[in-house]
Amino acid sequence: MPRLRLGVALLIPSPVDREIDALRRALSDGSLGRIPAHCTLVPPVNVRDDRLVDAVDVLRAAAAETRPFRVGLGPPATFFPDTPVVHLPVGEGEGDVKALRDRVFVDPLARTLTWPFVPHVTLADELAPERIEAALEALRDYAAEVAFDRVHLLQEGPGRVWSPIADAAFSAPAVVGRGGLELEFSITEEADPEGRAFGEREWPVYDAAELGLRTGQWQEPFAITARREGRVVGLAEGWTLGGVAYLSALIVDAATRGEGVGSHLLARFESLAAERHCTRLAVRAVAGSRAEAFYRARGWVEEATFTPWWFDRDLVQLRRDL
Repeated sequence: MPRLRLGVALLIPSPVDREIDALRRALSDGSLGRIPAHCTLVPPVNVRDDRLVDAVDVLRAAAAETRPFRVGLGPPATFFPDTPVVHLPVGEGEGDVKALRDRVFVDPLARTLTWPFVPHVTLADELAPERIEAALEALRDYAAEVAFDRVHLLQEGPGRVWSPIADAAFSAPAVVGRGGLELEFSITEEADPEGRAFGEREWPVYDAAELGLRTGQWQEPFAITARREGRVVGLAEGWTLGGVAYLSALIVDAATRGEGVGSHLLARFESLAAERHCTRLAVRAVAGSRAEAFYRARGWVEEATFTPWWFDRDLVQLRRDL
């Protein structure tokens, strides 16, 4: 039976995550770029593929018994000489972290541990001993406070890169229809593996019945990247489906705007749409914005207005027929 390498962590929220990553970079942390700044609750554990749903259920059950909490991090400390690690210990809020850890450290996520559980955020692992004292001295005044409102399940992928695959908010699930056909609702950053599998199973059935789409016939995404002397200066993204090409985003480097990069990206998008046998192009822009003027100047016309939409601004849908 295939196994997945999973872990459970509290991911450090923005903007403190960027501060911590800057410290990790300064200390040459080897895991920077492979795993986000975090406080580990369950270190890497191998879980059978058929028990992934059980692991997510553990996450959800633990989160349902937890409420949002704040923790204090720092100043930096080390586990040396046991291990050459520099970290930010958890001070205030340590009890909340430990209580949550106990809730998630159960089958199938439990494992044998080498060291006792000490809540912390790693800044550098396997740091040369001669650098540890200097690092502690240089960072002795650093401390931060963060708030956690959810817990994440992560999976190790190619290149030992860890990515979140499920999250659960700290709140009791909303339940409606008590005494009848009961429904439980949870709000997450993205669908968990079971939810994604449900969508992948049910959408093709609906699309076939409603739109006559064949199995596997769905949006064809695209990304058009413009480079100058090897440097990215523009990006256009979107999808095509059923004769329509939708441009979801077009952005040009601020330093090169006005030099025709956007026009070239738009032209390449239109060519790609024609190659995919599309007869209609679509895009949305904030009403009165430079983006709207950009498209109108190139033959796009208004199709609909949504008012108000984003940040009390109207949104204009534009189209162009090929």
